[in-house]
Amino acid sequence: MLTVVLALSALLALYLYGTRTFRYWQDRGIKHDPPLPYLGTNRQQYFMKKSMTQMAVEAYLKHPNEKVVGFFRSTRPELIIRDPDIVKRVLLTDFQYFYPRGLNTHKTVIEPLLRNLFFADGDLWRLLRQRMTPAFTSGKLKAMFPLIVERAERLQTRALAAAAAGRPLDARDLMARYTTDFIGACGFGLDADSLNDEDSEFRKLGRSIFHIRVKDAIVAMLKEMFPETFKHLKYTSLTEQPMLDLVAAILKQRNYEPSGRNDFIDLMLECKKKGQMVVESIEKLKPDGTPELATMELSDELIAAQVFVFFAAGFETSSSATSFTLHQLAFHPEIQKKVQQEIDAVLAKHNNQLSFDAIKEMTYLECAFKEAMRIFPPLGFLMRECARTYTIPEVGITIDEGVGILIPLQALHNDPQYFEEPDVFRPERFLPDQLNKYNKFVYLPFGDGPRACIGARLGLMQSLAGLAAVLARCSVTPASATRRYPLLDPKSSIVQSVRGGMPLVFSQRNATH
Repeated sequence: MLTVVLALSALLALYLYGTRTFRYWQDRGIKHDPPLPYLGTNRQQYFMKKSMTQMAVEAYLKHPNEKVVGFFRSTRPELIIRDPDIVKRVLLTDFQYFYPRGLNTHKTVIEPLLRNLFFADGDLWRLLRQRMTPAFTSGKLKAMFPLIVERAERLQTRALAAAAAGRPLDARDLMARYTTDFIGACGFGLDADSLNDEDSEFRKLGRSIFHIRVKDAIVAMLKEMFPETFKHLKYTSLTEQPMLDLVAAILKQRNYEPSGRNDFIDLMLECKKKGQMVVESIEKLKPDGTPELATMELSDELIAAQVFVFFAAGFETSSSATSFTLHQLAFHPEIQKKVQQEIDAVLAKHNNQLSFDAIKEMTYLECAFKEAMRIFPPLGFLMRECARTYTIPEVGITIDEGVGILIPLQALHNDPQYFEEPDVFRPERFLPDQLNKYNKFVYLPFGDGPRACIGARLGLMQSLAGLAAVLARCSVTPASATRRYPLLDPKSSIVQSVRGGMPLVFSQRNATH
């Protein structure tokens, strides 16, 4: 009898623990789906049936008259923001309440490669951001551009080879190889040449970063359900040790001094030479209410973490955005022709050579790229976390420290309330005289505010260079296997990916081009 009582008590305790927060949104009058013990409203993502982007879009569309919608990631309350004014508060106006990204499930046990600018929170983030921002000035980007041009020319050669062979080519894989080569050169000072080497080790490394295995999904789920119990449980990342070893070898080869290559590791070594990083703390205050000073040295391990996120962020986001742009142009030949006419005219002014200044003049190409990112943003959502108790004026509710904030970009970008005929591919939306029609805090492919993507200009520059190189010599059309609307991979994590690639037919343009 005692055994039965103990068993029932244990089951009751487990049930209460797994449902302990489930009145959070009900008590605040916020609409939400009924949560399940331990799974919350996130069951389909945990079982890899839907991506987080798909879950957010579903919640957004289900409650069209709400400014916010409640969500539970396991037992953690999260708030999906539907209102641009609240988005602005979170990202910019009241940033001091929402500076954490909130992606680390435990505040003190963080794996080495996650101590990077994207994942870091609090003073670590602020120290890194302050020190790294000067590494992305226009002058630094311009110095990198010759490295980009070399890779763009190889991309062009690969596209022409596919055109000559008359066979479809997966645009996603093609642009991922170009992006990998760009990152190899601009990030590591390496000639990865994955455009010509089908079995490039560097390409395999890039693929492995975003390959979500069942084991990884289970570890992530356990960390969210039992953060204290499983705080030391590590993701068995296939990339961690190779990345740490690679960066250590390059640093040693350069004798821990900038090499003059103007790549990302050089920029990190320049940052390290500046000595100790010092900022006013955003986490700790003195008794008089003024911020304490936070300090830190830029260690080799921290450099490796920043190089890792440079690789990861640039690799998947740029290849996704550029391949989807080609996909849209393939289905809109009249727009493709207009883009190519602009590329031809600009290149003619610059001796038919890609250059930093030439790319800056390709405004319609940039509009087409931005419109593709509107329809299918590489990051389908932005994450933040409430750092301390905050009242949202627009809805009159108070949320607590630790509550997650999710901004559903995929849904906002495709809402007819903000973009007329959102399913239509219309680059003109982003012409300078049209921009004032759209709410700035609706279209956010690179985020906004102090935590906006630090590499946005670099990513834009290399993406446009790659697209210009391809479209200057080739046209693209759908292949027989091309889906008009690519299927989203439900295992996608932060960055969206598609199933089955994006096969396109490349054909060589007239020699006069």
